[in-house]
Amino acid sequence: MAMHFLSLALTPDVKAAQERYYGRSLAIAPSADRDQLGSDETEFIEGMDSFYLASVNQAGWPYLQHRGGPKGFLKVLSPSELGFADFNGNRQLLTTGNVARDGRVCLFLMNYPCRPG
Repeated sequence: MAMHFLSLALTPDVKAAQERYYGRSLAIAPSADRDQLGSDETEFIEGMDSFYLASVNQAGWPYLQHRGGPKGFLKVLSPSELGFADFNGNRQLLTTGNVARDGRVCLFLMNYPCRPG
């Protein structure tokens, strides 16, 4: 897992749960402001034909949306920036509205052919 993302995910509540259930919490070293993508990640990302995009609405509720297209529609623009072709969807604009208010998102890229059997 990317270390900056992990530092964001390990909130005090998560650490308290780890201590309660396992007797200790994860200790991580300080990390850079952004995790950088390497050549392996770039190749994997640009080979995808779909992903899931999670955002959060103004009431604090998460929203997860599938995005799909031809292989390569998700691009690595820089070591810390992705872009994708935004094809017409259901015209609800839930993700668009969420991201306009809160730009934090999470992408889930599934490697279905290589899943454990």
